[in-house]
Amino acid sequence: MKMSNGPMGRRLLGLAVAGMALVSGGTAFGQQPKPWEITLQEAATPVMENIISFHNLLLVIITLITLFVLALLVIVVVKFNARANPVPSRTTHHTLIEVAWTLIPVLILVGIAVPSFRLLFQQLDVPKADLTVKVTGKQWYWSYAYPDNGKFEFDSLMAQDKQPRLLGVDNEMVVPVNKVIRVQTTGADVIHAFAVPSFGIKIDSIPGRLNETWFKATKTGMYYGQCSELCGKDHAFMPIAVKVVSDQEFAEWVEAAKKKYAANPANTYASAGGQVAQ
Repeated sequence: MKMSNGPMGRRLLGLAVAGMALVSGGTAFGQQPKPWEITLQEAATPVMENIISFHNLLLVIITLITLFVLALLVIVVVKFNARANPVPSRTTHHTLIEVAWTLIPVLILVGIAVPSFRLLFQQLDVPKADLTVKVTGKQWYWSYAYPDNGKFEFDSLMAQDKQPRLLGVDNEMVVPVNKVIRVQTTGADVIHAFAVPSFGIKIDSIPGRLNETWFKATKTGMYYGQCSELCGKDHAFMPIAVKVVSDQEFAEWVEAAKKKYAANPANTYASAGGQVAQ
């Protein structure tokens, strides 16, 4: 189909390009929320895979319960209205029904509790770590330190000239693939929360306290998160970007980072005059 070269043609072409960017945005820029997404983000760790499985199980259970209760309401409305049942029953109790409506919910809750506790244990039981990263939440950016690799530290600020919008940063947190990463986090000023949906992690960063969580990314790529605690006026502008790379790429990055951040220690926010990185 031949498109007009006039203003209307250029406008349609622009809309088409914008639409393609929206559709492909998640692939081009890594794991992030997608337009019209109603599911959880694609899992990149075993923990997130189990979270999605547990979520799907609960969705089935709650759907069946809702349909069952709806069916009971319909039966009551149709069968026990004044027209269909002019002489109401004077039954006050029924032993079998009372046992059933006590026992069945208990069995359902036990069925939910078992995978729930298993998942909770998996999240909180940090395995032997291959790498530790200390994450400090500040108003309003993140600082990352690598105590296992020379103790260098750097700041990560939202970069307005990077895509995706509100998620791109100047310095990403870099980790190797298929390695257990222990994340130790604290807050420098107020309470923040370190959250990356594709990893299935979300933990508060509290001043004066060191919390920890872990993840094991099974796929290389870029993964995004955000501060998930209302921490002040720029709460919406302190994204998290985690770049998962191969072992060789990580080793090369570490050597480059040691030189870069030794010459330019973690004070990029102050040196930028307190402005978001451009």
